[in-house]
Amino acid sequence: MQSASHITSDSTRLHLPWTTQRPHFMVQSPKFRQRKLPQRHLLLSNSLKTSYGYEFEGIGREEEPATALRLPVVVRRSGRASRYFWDGTHLRLVYLDGGASNCLTLDNGFRKFFQFCSLAIRDFFIPHQVHGHYIDYVKWKFLHRVFSSALQVLGTQLCTTLALRGKRFSLGVGYSRSLPSAAALNWVLKDGLGRLSRCIYTASLASAFDTNLKRVRFSTSVLFTLSIGVELLTPAFPQNFLLLATVANIAKQISLACYLATGSAVHQSFAIADNLGEVSAKAQIQTVCFDNIGLMLAALLNILCKNSQRLQACLPFVVYPVFSTIDLFGIYQGLKHVHLQTLTKDRLEIILSTWIELGFIPSPAEVSKEEGMDFPWSRGRKSWPVRVGCVDPNDPIPKLSMLTMKSLKREDFCFICLETSIKGLTRNVQQGILVCLREGAGTTDIIMGLLQACHIRKALLLNKSRWEHLLELGDPIDSVVRDWFKVVEDSRRCLQEDVHLLKEEMSRSGWAVKNVLLNLQEQVRYSLLDD
Repeated sequence: MQSASHITSDSTRLHLPWTTQRPHFMVQSPKFRQRKLPQRHLLLSNSLKTSYGYEFEGIGREEEPATALRLPVVVRRSGRASRYFWDGTHLRLVYLDGGASNCLTLDNGFRKFFQFCSLAIRDFFIPHQVHGHYIDYVKWKFLHRVFSSALQVLGTQLCTTLALRGKRFSLGVGYSRSLPSAAALNWVLKDGLGRLSRCIYTASLASAFDTNLKRVRFSTSVLFTLSIGVELLTPAFPQNFLLLATVANIAKQISLACYLATGSAVHQSFAIADNLGEVSAKAQIQTVCFDNIGLMLAALLNILCKNSQRLQACLPFVVYPVFSTIDLFGIYQGLKHVHLQTLTKDRLEIILSTWIELGFIPSPAEVSKEEGMDFPWSRGRKSWPVRVGCVDPNDPIPKLSMLTMKSLKREDFCFICLETSIKGLTRNVQQGILVCLREGAGTTDIIMGLLQACHIRKALLLNKSRWEHLLELGDPIDSVVRDWFKVVEDSRRCLQEDVHLLKEEMSRSGWAVKNVLLNLQEQVRYSLLDD
């Protein structure tokens, strides 16, 4: 914070330049984009200069110095602003009341009490340095956790109640006459299978937690909701209790594994001052408090239905479709406010396409909106999709791939060719662009390869019908080969003009440009042989 004035070393020659109408508190521009200074900041700065009502910290208003010198320094703590004063001998720190009436009316008292409570709750739940969209995320998280917790409580209560009533509740080895040791063994097997499935799932989808975080997170949330539904079926099928309980436990363990694996990345997307520990700690506080509210909601529903045992037994089945829908809706909306700054192939493709078409780098929020959840059925909507991987030997147009590989040089860290793939259950044929990466290719090489692929796609879309018709013929003629290599050379010339500013602009827009996260299929590399 800067001031337009200074105080000299001679205390007898103090000037008071802040009595002018110029604001003295400069508001720093946002980190990534320069915006016009909002008028409300100027009004706040002027109000600090013209306020006459102050409450001194530690002293009453009657002790306020009559000739106090107001210094141009304001301190904000817990939502309250305080200003430094010089009374001639000491520095005093006073609260600013915005120049309101000196008398404390009832309405003013309620307003201050409400403000105090709001600030206390916010400091309890919200970290101090997070992005602005974090509040929206917490609102949807509240909806998700409350109804998810209430649904779990009602499901567990139903199973426990029916078991205690002496129903024919099987533990997988018989009815109520089953030996306790056999029952304990079956429970151990159930939990063991759940944990084993969790390990297998985590090992098989390790890279997907980074490249497809939102899709995996939402998919496992749906799986968790379905597991609660399976638990609700166990009282209806007591002879299959162990099987149903095992299936439900496996689904819950898989959901838990995904939640733990993706939690740190989600929290990191909100932190702006490397305060990942604070964000994670506040997230735990939110989870505990919201879950307790869900517990109270379930208890309230039980109290309302306590006079009817039949209604109380049917309560979980009645609320399950409603609560599960609200739960999944809260998760879906909350993930929309998670703006990841890490680069993946899909995000980088969106960034580069926007850079080529519109000439600017989109922010993580803009890319997150366009990326969505990246469900499998939403893929393939674009013409000439870009894929990172290796050449398929069963490709219908192997000649272009062969000629491209034959022309490789030692300084090339990637090559690009065309491919034809079959998509969907309808077996639709789709033409695409393939980027093959060489061993030792770094982040810059990956960005350049995808940037070249986006330039090639732009050129192909100008003659889309012609290229699609030529590739449908299977074996391309010599003129097609010449046209293809001309498109490749033109795209390389475009790289020399773009790549110098690209990474700098991406970093300025808030992207982490040190690495590009790729899944297992995209991590396949090639190497050149000397012969």
